[in-house]
Amino acid sequence: MPANPDTTLQARLQHAGISPTLQRLAIAEALLRQPCHMTADQVLAAARQWLPSLSRATVYGTLQLFVRQGLLRELPIDGEATVYDSNLAPHHHLYHEDTGEVSDLPAEALQVLGLPALGEGLELAAVDVIVRVRRRGSRPAA
Repeated sequence: MPANPDTTLQARLQHAGISPTLQRLAIAEALLRQPCHMTADQVLAAARQWLPSLSRATVYGTLQLFVRQGLLRELPIDGEATVYDSNLAPHHHLYHEDTGEVSDLPAEALQVLGLPALGEGLELAAVDVIVRVRRRGSRPAA
């Protein structure tokens, strides 16, 4: 960790009801400094730049805590690794099948028509669209 951990990240964690431990600050440094999309393994590798002894279990537990407290969104893509998104503004995603890269699409870039009728007592919380792309001529993964 840097000698003086970022007070903005500390305050952001505290505002979310999370105690800012060194481990959580290292993970926040990797994820919350700017909008990004990362898997747990990518977070682990990035956070170990600040805290080399950080464990995989701590990363997984902290990611779930950050999701529960509203600092991250989970994006289940292809049933493989979950991607964590630190951009909480309404938006959609572009998923590059060839590279696994996820990027943001502004909410206004797509128009969703014909949402299903909702059952009694239900209200629409969000619509998340993932647009999948690949290089021309490449074959879909088996």
